[in-house]
Amino acid sequence: MRLERVCFGVDAWPVLDVMSVLVWPGEVRLRATLDRKLIGLITAEPAWRDGISMITTIGVVPDHRRLGVGSVLLAGCESLLPGEKIRLTVREDNQPAIRLYEQFHYTYLTKVPNYYRDGHSGLVMEKTKDTGRLHL
Repeated sequence: MRLERVCFGVDAWPVLDVMSVLVWPGEVRLRATLDRKLIGLITAEPAWRDGISMITTIGVVPDHRRLGVGSVLLAGCESLLPGEKIRLTVREDNQPAIRLYEQFHYTYLTKVPNYYRDGHSGLVMEKTKDTGRLHL
């Protein structure tokens, strides 16, 4: 909960949502620690029948941002997700996160008005996973 509040402020998930994502069977969960302190976390729902996995949250405490922690978490999580596509939602005004996702080849899919508690919209971004197949 501390990481959730520090990373997301008014948009932090309620306690029950955090608890459920941490215990839900099949959920992908990775954490980054430094000196036994949690500095980052990512969770994702693996693809169901539609072949689309969903990153549900990714956060890095402010003192450790822009040091590659988010990139390591994102790459590690993506490698564990099945399916052809991965989606996530990001605040429209979170330019550092949007740039990170674009570096990982996520592209804009749609905008969800009033997605966040303060009225900001969420941008749904998506990437097609590299399946390693040779394309001619």
